Amino acid sequence: MTIQNECIGCIAAQSKRVCEAIHADEKLTNSIVNYVETSLENADFTLSPPVIAAPLYEQMAVLADKTDLYAEQKAHASAQAQAYLPFLRETIECSNDPFMATLKTAVVGNVIDLAAEVSFDLHDAIASVFTTPFEYDDTQVLQKTLSRAKTVLYIGDNAGEHLFDALAIQSLQKLFPAIAFTYMVRGNPIINDVTMKEAQEGGLDKICSLFNSGVPTPGFVYELASIEAQALFDTADLIIAKGMGNYECMTPQKRNNICFLLKVKCSVVSASLGKKIGDIVCKLD
Repeated sequence: MTIQNECIGCIAAQSKRVCEAIHADEKLTNSIVNYVETSLENADFTLSPPVIAAPLYEQMAVLADKTDLYAEQKAHASAQAQAYLPFLRETIECSNDPFMATLKTAVVGNVIDLAAEVSFDLHDAIASVFTTPFEYDDTQVLQKTLSRAKTVLYIGDNAGEHLFDALAIQSLQKLFPAIAFTYMVRGNPIINDVTMKEAQEGGLDKICSLFNSGVPTPGFVYELASIEAQALFDTADLIIAKGMGNYECMTPQKRNNICFLLKVKCSVVSASLGKKIGDIVCKLD
């Protein structure tokens, strides 16, 4: 997806949320917000929103003298997600349709997004998602594809959400024991996206293969990925891509058998998918 006019305002608003997150004083806030707003005046509308945002976040980190702008928020989100794991694990195990319960578990974590146009409450999302249908529903096709697959590349999105991904992968391993799973993370801190640090802290390396994509963007950009990450992307039987950032960066697709699992959280993605903000999506192409 290429950036739209609405994205400019959204990214500008994100700079103000960064300042709030790092408790910036007035001087630093003005420096960050002015830098972002000035940079966006010359935005390249041939690029995707995550590609536009990435260098802006890098410079915001420089201005703030911080390696990870959202370290505190990622730790909080992970602790919050951890508290819900026993309930979600029990929900999957007791479900009459464990496959659907697994997909819902994977999607519900996608509400943890500090760059979204609107916010969602995790407790409310978990309470409602298991009775909410997929408005874009390729779940049956996905199940058939998984039954034939030997390798699956699961591309993560946000920190905190990655713990729900871990639970989903464990469930999928039980349902499809012939599949080898690889979980892919961002190359460096960007917004609240999951990196190798959070993935290892969450024990994903003990569940499946764990891989650093090398991308600096809040979404998997093939051209920016390492050669090894590109090879994994090219050769996996199926890719499961979580979240709007991955959808924005990977649309149009470079290959078949990519399943997008996400909750619609902005007007631009809503228009692209033809779905409403708040809808959950399982889209396999």
